[in-house]
Amino acid sequence: MMIDIFNHFMPQAYLERLGSLIPGHPVLTAFPRLKPLWDVDARRALLDEFPGTQHVLSLANPPPELIGPPDKVPDLVRMANDLLAETCRKHPDHFPTFIASLPMNNPDASVVEAERAIKDLGARGVQVFTNVAGEPLSAPKFRPVFAAMVAHDLPVFVHPMRTAQFSDYASEKESQNEIWFSFGWPYETTACMTRLIYSGIFDELPTLKIVSHHMGGMIPYFAGKIKLGFKQIFFGAPDHNPEALQAGLRKPPLDYFKMLYADTALGEVGPTRCGHDFFGTAHSVFATDAPFDFELGRGLIRNTIAAVNALEIPQSEKDAIFSGNAKQLLKL
Repeated sequence: MMIDIFNHFMPQAYLERLGSLIPGHPVLTAFPRLKPLWDVDARRALLDEFPGTQHVLSLANPPPELIGPPDKVPDLVRMANDLLAETCRKHPDHFPTFIASLPMNNPDASVVEAERAIKDLGARGVQVFTNVAGEPLSAPKFRPVFAAMVAHDLPVFVHPMRTAQFSDYASEKESQNEIWFSFGWPYETTACMTRLIYSGIFDELPTLKIVSHHMGGMIPYFAGKIKLGFKQIFFGAPDHNPEALQAGLRKPPLDYFKMLYADTALGEVGPTRCGHDFFGTAHSVFATDAPFDFELGRGLIRNTIAAVNALEIPQSEKDAIFSGNAKQLLKL
């Protein structure tokens, strides 16, 4: 069995609703081209091409907080979560559960919706984005959302969010050559995880479970930079990081980064090997980011399966990555 815990689905009724709320948005032109993204029968047919594969569904971009004001978004999110739950109820063999969306521009409503989605709809986690309409996820006002998930002992899935309006250079107004996507998203994930860690969230909530998309972004590939801070070079020592001490962290920064869970949504052998080497089998979970490829998801699924199988680890550990860790993390 393979349980893909971070892929995306946008129920057709929700996609049509977006058409009236954000007319002209790029997703309204792009998403209809990926039928498995919004057509449940097309998604089921895709999964049937990979026997034994199940999808834990989560909503696709854009983040709800970018669609409407704080007083309107909670209703939109409830609609999305109801539709995802209905899809899972109708097709449990393909979709064992879903990850709930939250109206993060309204933190109080987010806590309420997390409770409803988990208790009433059967969600097994929540999805948030690396920034909330430009605000850092580490801001104190968002902490109750994380605390609520600790109370449920269920994970927070963090998806990168950056648009072309994040320019590559201060002298420019927009990103060029899709740098905002190819390299901006991994940076967003890395920056978000770092800010959360230095905010003391893991000292405050030591049992918090965070799933960082795309194998933790840049984290595994720059472990040396995590160990050696800039101030540490001049004013510290191997076991003395001035920035971490100033933040009040109780452990070395690297220890906190290794508390994160990372998914395999890379689709490449080398990067997957590096990510697994950093996070380890116990904190690596299978995900593909389907159906976002030019094969309508087939390429991502096929390549990610191959990347996990290429890891030089026992079959029992591969089985843990493919399904065992997901079952434990999501309480399936």
